[in-house]
Amino acid sequence: MAARDMTRGSIQKHLLYYAVPMVLGNIMQLTYNAADSIIIGKNLGEAALAAVSVSNPIMTVMILGASGVGIGASVIMSRFYGAGKTEDLKREFSTTIIFGTLFSLAVFAAGICFAGELLRWIKVPAESFDMALVYLRTAFVGFLFTFQYNILSSALRAIGDSRTSVRFLGISCGINICLDLLFVAVMPLGVLGAGLATVISEAVSAALCVLWIRRHIPILALKKEEFTIDRGLLAETVKNGALTALQQAAQPVGKVLIQSTINAQGVIAIDAFNGVCRVDDYACIPAQSLGSAIMTCTAQNRGAGNKQRVGQTLRRGLTSACCYFPVIFLATAVLKTPAMRLLAPDGSREIVEMGTAYLAVKMWFFIMPCLTNAIQGFFRGMGSMTVVLIATVIQISVRTVCVSLWVPQIGIVGEAYACFAGWACMLVFECTLYFKRRRTVWKTEL
Repeated sequence: MAARDMTRGSIQKHLLYYAVPMVLGNIMQLTYNAADSIIIGKNLGEAALAAVSVSNPIMTVMILGASGVGIGASVIMSRFYGAGKTEDLKREFSTTIIFGTLFSLAVFAAGICFAGELLRWIKVPAESFDMALVYLRTAFVGFLFTFQYNILSSALRAIGDSRTSVRFLGISCGINICLDLLFVAVMPLGVLGAGLATVISEAVSAALCVLWIRRHIPILALKKEEFTIDRGLLAETVKNGALTALQQAAQPVGKVLIQSTINAQGVIAIDAFNGVCRVDDYACIPAQSLGSAIMTCTAQNRGAGNKQRVGQTLRRGLTSACCYFPVIFLATAVLKTPAMRLLAPDGSREIVEMGTAYLAVKMWFFIMPCLTNAIQGFFRGMGSMTVVLIATVIQISVRTVCVSLWVPQIGIVGEAYACFAGWACMLVFECTLYFKRRRTVWKTEL
């Protein structure tokens, strides 16, 4: 079994071994997303690319909401694993699966019914609306499988196994790209083909996780009679999961509002913003993965009662986060123009220039998510989900307001400055709460 006990041994190594597979997995996922944009843009043109681009924030809200439920449950499972409470771990896993299945069905039904209203609300251009509606409704079918994958992978990460789900994600991404080429470039099925490729690949990743757990992870391989809902754990899961889901969804909800401001600038601005968001996602992957590692390590050691290691986890994590910033700064400086040329449809010089100007500003600000993600991971591991939610709401609210003021005046570069303003407010809030809670709420745990 690939579980990792983080209650003993080098914290730095635990964080590294946990985060690296997640970084690779997220890179694979983003590589698929970029390939998806490239295939659609090169074969179907700017209107189709815009249709997929404007649909992505809506699906991101749903996916990160599902991820939030998984993260909330993962903290509880990590605590049980660190304390050696196997039966409690199994009950929590069962409760999360049953609750997650019912919740995902409800979201799927609502998404299919109200997809058109959502697209009208975010002001999708008329030339892209019909294609966006087809793509979004198809993507909601895949959400059923995405939710299950998130729950299963969160359970694996709770016991320190961040590698297995990444392998299956890699397989899924490979299938997705191949099917994109088949359905979009060869058959062709247009944006429907892109949506079908996503649905099939997501189903494969969820199925592989199920099979692996049943055969290789006895601590999570539930028997028929073990599928039950523990009311006490359900209440804690719903509380943590709801707060984390709200936190996870707050960011993309804000992005939907930001996207509506970008949409009003026209198709060129939409496609340029889609490209820079792809690059931005790559830049933030290691910080997000490190935050997840800090969360799991903190929760396991908290469950085991290892006070000294709980405090050391954040310090080691912040050191690693700061070391990452110069790497991504230099990479963005060198690759910003080639990346935009790759992501833009052929001959779209305006898109390349607009995106390059954005990244030339944004690369200076990447230190901020390095710091904020590390601190958020620690708060999650300590069970302080409300703090993470409030911090995220502050960040995205400031960012959204600034975008509405600055983008109409100076273009999408205004969104880069808005990001910094949001991150700065978030960091001040997190640091203030950390030092306050260290002296009060956590004085017996740190």
